[in-house]
Amino acid sequence: MTSSTGADTDGSGRSADLAAWLVSLVHNRDYASLAELRRPRVQKEPHFQALWRSPTEAQREVYLQVAFLFAVYHQGRSKPTVGYGSLGEAARRIGSGAARGPADPGAARLVDRIVSSRRIPWRHLQHAVARLRACEQQPPSWARLVDDLTRWHDRKSRVPYEWGVAFHMPPARIAADRAVPAPAATPAGKDSTT
Repeated sequence: MTSSTGADTDGSGRSADLAAWLVSLVHNRDYASLAELRRPRVQKEPHFQALWRSPTEAQREVYLQVAFLFAVYHQGRSKPTVGYGSLGEAARRIGSGAARGPADPGAARLVDRIVSSRRIPWRHLQHAVARLRACEQQPPSWARLVDDLTRWHDRKSRVPYEWGVAFHMPPARIAADRAVPAPAATPAGKDSTT
């Protein structure tokens, strides 16, 4: 099925559209809309703007809740951020000084509660976003958060597991993964022994 905007129903591109719209609210200093998004019980025009970006009715809650989380993170901020990485990667940034991520007991407990939840743990996600804000750290990629949460119940995607792995990965492993150079391409017609 295709929506009226021509995007397919799997959500590809729609999560990026939501993130771009949310960023534009901060960029354009539309603080009234951001304030409305922080009031989830009373739905007004900004809520419907977020809902319209959802490719399916089943994904509407995810789009609306991520808009809420975005508004919570950006409360009082004049510069927007699209964030980066998964929530597991972002949670590694929670804490202070050397005690960040798994070394911060509060962050470890929070991630453990998030990844062990069968349902999408909205309250714990809000707490994670609030902790990132308080630590003045970058949030997760908002578009990726939408994509991950729409696949939360898909056992093949294993989103909670992937978040847990990203959070608990040893620093040496992260550094090694970043330092691995791409394999060099060999010229056509030559093998590596000549």
